[in-house]
Parts: sequence; structure tokens; C-alpha cells
Amino acid sequence: MCVATARHILVSTEEICNDLKNQIEGGADFGEVAKEHSQCPSGKAGGNLGEFGPGQMVPEFDAVVFIKEVNKVHGPVKTQFGYHLIEITRRM
Repeated sequence: MCVATARHILVSTEEICNDLKNQIEGGADFGEVAKEHSQCPSGKAGGNLGEFGPGQMVPEFDAVVFIKEVNKVHGPVKTQFGYHLIEITRRM
């Protein structure tokens, strides 16, 4: 079975999500941005979601984490919770 570790930032709008992505791509630290802006409780831990397998997250999240490039920030990804930036930190 495939497992992954990832960090994410959850915000309410696509506009905020794009702004934060630009900040990170400009050199801002993902974990610090997550602590400051994420609406998910994981934000306190820099957005760290720990290890999980397929089906443990919403389908839109899995579609990024188990397919897209590792160590890159992906998003905005819209789910029922809002808009996410997702950084896949490991997949095996």
C-alpha cells in the first residue's frame, strides 16, 4: 500500500490561497505561513498532517498527494472545507 506525508494550508478563498502560494514560491517558509494563516488545527504544527494512505483524506486531496510531484507546493485545491495548498513531503 502507498503511504504519504504532507503539509497543507487551508483557507476560505482561492484568492487568499493564490496569494499565500506566491509568498511561498517567493521564499516564505511553508510551515510559518501555515501557522499564521491555516484554518485547520494542523496549522499549529506547520500544516503537518503526518502519514496517511489513500482514502483517508477527501478525494480531491488524494488526487494531489498520490499523483503529483513530491516536494512541490500544489494548489489551490478546492474541497468541501475550502481551498488548500498541499506540499507532499514523502510518498512510498
